[in-house]
This record gives sequence, structure tokens and C-alpha cells, in this order.
Amino acid sequence: MNANTNTPLRRYRIASVPGDGIGPEVIAAGLEVLEVLAARSGAFTLDVDHYDWGSERYRKTGVFMPENALSLLKQADAIYFGAVGAPDVPDHVTLWGLRLPICQRLDQYANIRPTRIFPGVKSPLRGVEEGDLDWLIVRENSEGEYSGHGGRAHIGLPEEVATETSIFTRRGVERIMRFAFREAQKRPRKLLTVVTKSNAQRYGLVLWDEIAAEVAKDFPDVTWDKELVDAMTFRMVAKPKSIDTVVATNLHADILSDLAAALAGSLGIAPTGNVDPERRFPSMFEPIHGSAFDITGKGIANPVASFWTASLMLEHLGEAVAAKILISAVEQVCAAGILTPDLGGKATTADVTSAVCEALRGSNFAPDDENIPAV
Repeated sequence: MNANTNTPLRRYRIASVPGDGIGPEVIAAGLEVLEVLAARSGAFTLDVDHYDWGSERYRKTGVFMPENALSLLKQADAIYFGAVGAPDVPDHVTLWGLRLPICQRLDQYANIRPTRIFPGVKSPLRGVEEGDLDWLIVRENSEGEYSGHGGRAHIGLPEEVATETSIFTRRGVERIMRFAFREAQKRPRKLLTVVTKSNAQRYGLVLWDEIAAEVAKDFPDVTWDKELVDAMTFRMVAKPKSIDTVVATNLHADILSDLAAALAGSLGIAPTGNVDPERRFPSMFEPIHGSAFDITGKGIANPVASFWTASLMLEHLGEAVAAKILISAVEQVCAAGILTPDLGGKATTADVTSAVCEALRGSNFAPDDENIPAV
């Protein structure tokens, strides 16, 4: 029971899949922060199921996850995912062995990647400060260039051929386009940029352009424009204030969101949500930075991405106030200069985690009040 209101605690079941590299380090940090946040709020609690799926399991068993993995995940309210990838396992084997099967078979077709500059964090862009770069990149997450269709023939011979087939369906494009317009509609600027390469990819991405124009008619309050993906990279660097919400294909948004994270300071602060907007299946939330084996075990992995990812997860679960409180605590810690080496600081993963936990413990938490006080 909530001691303040005598109402039952809201309970959520979280599937934790730390995975590889720094994944276990940052997910452990995220779960520690979430535990403190839940206790401080007194309004909800998290029941965490831990799954050891990843490259170590693959080396031992030949598979990344058991046959009943998806059945187990479907019992969760959300999935908290770390990373997948190992130096001794080909990248396409790891990706198609764990992350992509979860995304595709749970139809998490909308990938959301917010980007902004945190207090105390310096962007590599000249003349760009906190508030100047505040983007939401929406990535189509179920088809396109990562559909998994294609093959190889005549392997090892001079006539060897490899095909990689991008698939764009009207249903797939329309649903991600509607999702992107709705997300843009929620944001103050109500501005959406549709990114394609329809001058060269004259079938699938011309379909994108056509469907964007059709869907736009249902959102007259949203201003939208189109940009070719190569021109978009220039715009992100030269005119960051002209951008707000972006929607792009699986491949293009994957690349653009990494650039966005770098422009905001580091891949170590960037979150991701793999979302089923219809909530038929649990959505999966993960930091963007990958397994980062070059710093694994050194204790310097930036946990901010996992904290922001946890905030996205809480918001998806309906705990919007707690999500905002968590981000406020992270901003306070960053503003105080408690930063890991990727952001030019000397703090460890444990230092940042401890500081965020302390900020949360000192917060004036009003769990049912949308007017959130400062941490």
C-alpha cells in the first residue's frame, strides 16, 4: 500500500536482459536507480526477472536465448535491454540472434530515439548550447532495410552473388508515419521532417513520400517537410535548430540517431525505446551505445543512457511523474559536473549512479502531482 494515500501500489513486471559488454554494468546501474526511485515514490514497485541471454550463452549452447524466450518476455510489462555483441562473434550473428528477433516477433515497430544536450554537457557543435538541440527521431523498426530478406549463392566462386532486399509495405509505412505525426503533434513545435532517399530509391522510398503526404492531411496542425538523408546529415550539423521530430527508415534513422547522439555529446547518454504503440506486446527499452567492449570492466561506462532509457520505460508504463523526476535528477548530476570520461569527466559508473540515487532520495516527490518540483 502507498503509505501516503492508502492506495495499492502499482506493480510492474520488468524483464531484464543485460546482454554483453557494458550492458550488465549499465543495466545494473539502471535497476539500482529504479529501485531507489520506486521506494522514494511510494506509488509503484518493480518486479524484475533476470535473463542471462547473450554471447556467453551462445558460446555454451549455440543459441542466444531459449526456445521459450518470447513466451517469457510476453509475461512482462516492459523489457530492459542492455546490449548485444562480442569481439569473437560476427555482428550479424549477435544481432539476428537476440535483439532483432525480439523486436520483430513482438512487433515493436516504432523505435524512438530522443536527443538533447544535458546541463553540464558540451556539444561538439560550435555555438550550440542546452536547449538548442532537442530532437526526437522516429525509426521504422520492423521492415525496410533490416527485413532480413535476401541471400547468397555460388559462395566462394567468381560468380558469387549476395542480395539484400529492402521491403516497404503500405501498412508498415503508414503506421510508422501516423505514429511520427502523433509524436510531433505532442511536442511544442509540432514540426516533422520526413527523411528518405527517394531520388535514388525510386520505388520503396517514393512510396514513403506519397504516404507521408496522405497521412499529413489528417494532421493539419503539424508542419512537415521532406529531406534527403544525405542532406539531412548536413542540416543536423549546420542547422540543428531547424529540426524537431524526424521520421526515417530502419537504416537511415539508425545512422542519423548515432550522429544525433554524438552531436549531443556522447553515445553514452542516448536512450532507445522499441515500442509496440498498440500495446499488444511488451515494449523494449535499451541504451543506444551497444556493448562497447573497449571499456568493459573498467568501471567507466556512462550510465546516463540507461537512466534516460529507464525514464522512457516508466513513461510508457504510465509513470510519467516518476519519469520526469528521474530525468531531473540526471540533469542535476550532469550540471554538477559528475561526468564519465566520454563526456570529459573523471567520474566512474558507480560515482554517477550514486549521485543520481542521492538526488532522488532528496527529491520532493509528489507521485500524483503533474506539477513536479525541482529535485
